[in-house]
Amino acid sequence: MFLTRPTLAHHIRDRAELEWRAGDVFEALSSGALTVEVGARYALEDVAQAHMDLEGRKTTGSIVLVP
Repeated sequence: MFLTRPTLAHHIRDRAELEWRAGDVFEALSSGALTVEVGARYALEDVAQAHMDLEGRKTTGSIVLVP
């Protein structure tokens, strides 16, 4: 016996459904019904520091690397 974690493939039947559901997410983002918290922004050359901050649990929300 073994246990597995569900993946996106367990919930999305085909590409058409993926596009439909993704459209709902992007529409919610556009309307402001769904927001994304950006916890920190790092210059791409500071990626090592970003990784250390993630490992050290010093961040919350999404991390954005800026080229």
